[in-house]
Formats: sequence, C-alpha cells, structure tokens
Amino acid sequence: MASVVEPGSVDEVATLLRDASRDGLAVIPRGGGTKLDWGRPPRRADLVLSTVRLDRVLEHAWGDMTATVEAGCTVARLQHALAEHGQRLACDPLWPERATIGGILAANDNGPLRARFGALRDLIIGVTLVLADGTVAKSGGKVVKNVAGYDLPKLATGSFGTLAVITQAVFRLHPLPHETRTLTFTAPRLEPLCELALAIQHSQLAFVSLQVRAGRSAEPGLDVGFEGTRAGLDSQQDELLRLAADVARVDPPAAVWRTREELWQGTDPAVVGTFSALPTDVRAFCTELRDACTAPSLDWRAVVQGLGVGHFRLEGATSDTLVTALQRLRAAAERRGGTLVVLRGSEDVKARFDVWGSPGDALPLFQRVKQQLDPGGTLSPGRFVGGL
Repeated sequence: MASVVEPGSVDEVATLLRDASRDGLAVIPRGGGTKLDWGRPPRRADLVLSTVRLDRVLEHAWGDMTATVEAGCTVARLQHALAEHGQRLACDPLWPERATIGGILAANDNGPLRARFGALRDLIIGVTLVLADGTVAKSGGKVVKNVAGYDLPKLATGSFGTLAVITQAVFRLHPLPHETRTLTFTAPRLEPLCELALAIQHSQLAFVSLQVRAGRSAEPGLDVGFEGTRAGLDSQQDELLRLAADVARVDPPAAVWRTREELWQGTDPAVVGTFSALPTDVRAFCTELRDACTAPSLDWRAVVQGLGVGHFRLEGATSDTLVTALQRLRAAAERRGGTLVVLRGSEDVKARFDVWGSPGDALPLFQRVKQQLDPGGTLSPGRFVGGL
C-alpha cells in the first residue's frame, strides 16, 4: 500500500521528489482525489503526494485581474476569495467544492463556460512546477502577456501528473456577471436540437455556454446560457426564441450546468468517458452512441458542449458488452477525425481497451518530453498516453 505524504511548501515538495527519485520510488500526485482513477492505472504507486496543505490564495491582484494560488486550493475556495472583488476564474469544472486547482489543471477539466472564455490553457498564465529530480521550475508570470521561455503552463495542463507536480498557478480573471439566464429546449428527437445548436453557433448570439443532453431513457435537451445586463439578456432571449420557433421551451433542470456530474452516478458495471467531434458531427456521434447501445441491458447518457466536446456514460452491461460498444464508438469518432477517451471504468475494461487511443504521430514528441522532464519515470508511471 502506498504511503501518503503531505508537504506544506514548494521546498518540501522538491525534497520529497528528489529523495523519491534517488530511491527509485513511484510518486502519484493527488489533489482532491476526484479524478485519481481517470486514465490508465499507474504501473506502480509507492508514494501519494497530496497537495492538501498547499491550499492558499497567495495573491489576488484585482486591479490587474490576475490571481496566484497554490495547487491544493479548491476551486470553490478560490472563487469565493475572488468574488469579494467581483471577479472569478471563468471555468466550471466537475465537483468544485472538492476539486483542486492542481487537479483540474492536471486533468484539463473544462466545463461549458469554455465556449465563451476558453479552456484552462487559455486562462493560466504562469505556473510553478517541481520536476521529478526536485528542480523547481517557473514559467509565465503575473502579466497577461508573457512570451519568454517554454510554455510550461500549457504543457502541464492535461499531463495527468506525469511530467511534474504543479505547486502554484497564476490565472487571468474575468468579472462576475451582472445577471445570468439559461434557456432550455426539448424535442422528441435529438436532430432538431443539434440543428438549433449549430444555428446558435453561427448566429450573432453572445452565449457563454451551450450543451446538448441526451440518453436512452431521457428526452433530449438543449441548454443555452447568457450573461449580461437585464436589457441585454432580454434582447438575447428574444433573438434565441426566434431561432428556436420549432422546438419547445421548458424550465431548465436544477443545477443545469452541473449535469455532467450526474454521469458519474448510477449502477455498475459502467464506463464514463469523453469524446471530441466537430460541432457538425455531434448529431452523428450521438446516433452512433444510440446504435452501439441496442442491447436491452445497456443504457447510455451524454452531455455535449457546443464546441463538440462531450462526456458519456454506458452502464448496466457486462465487460464484454461495454468493450464492444467502446470499440465501435472509438472507430466512429476517429473516422470523423475525433477522439474517444475512457475516464472511469473497471480494471477489466481498462485492461482490455486502450483508454487513451492512438496518439498517432505525437507519441515520439510525448516520449521526448517525458524523457526530458522525468527520465526515471518517477511520476505516475504508465498513467498517460502510450504508457508514459
């Protein structure tokens, strides 16, 4: 069983990693633990490096609209501190009350607000990392434009703890909205909602979030979020209702913009994954999802952001049935230039199905970066693409 260590400073992280690297120990970085089972299981886990004590908001430069925060601070705690000056980190990851800043960066967990404010890679402007040999590396800064040196913030985002331990991050911020409004639409079939989603994206509407919800036993839904003044929201709503004249408007579900979290709830065996597709291919992929789940015991649900990035859940079937469905879905996604990744699933499913899929021509580059930053394979060995 792996031992858990809780360093309280960057220097303590550096010392722990230097000693672990020297002794040949495998180290697994952990924030809130909400996504620790995403991706491949690591080959070894001798130490779990928890960032729970690295939980401070170090600086809120509200005049410059930037904030410096330690990796173990939860997203909710950071947002509460920023809100005191009418600002926010414009992202909406899963489980913000438990998820940490370092964790959402490592997992590249972006929510529906990405449609307006960009992904985490667009919001992070500086980072402090500790490499496997104990070297402390910094990149970026507290200014919004900084182009000197390697772009370590973007490199660390989405690396799943395999390159370095994130200890601090600097973000660009946005103002809190004056008001928000969500409009929700339903239809008996998914097709008109996907067509409406495309029409919205090609219109002049200034939406901040857009998602399509679908499932075997649920009526499809389309949610559109706006921010602004009341007069501006009224104008946006009138224009959207003109576009949506052929579908029914209903009240939004409770916590509508956190419906992704419901995909992690249900019965086992089950698989939760993510996929990417062109916005024009979302309807086709959802059709493939429906067709791949024709077995009576196999249920499915999906929440798809307007940009063509979605999460899905398959549940209630044997491992054989789940693997067969996943193989069909990945082939469909890759045929259209998209991707499919399994985040959560049983050990049996992950042993029989490559959770990441083929990295293509990028694998040699991934391997060189891993060799440069963690040549001994100390950090989360085997968790990432290609067994890195």
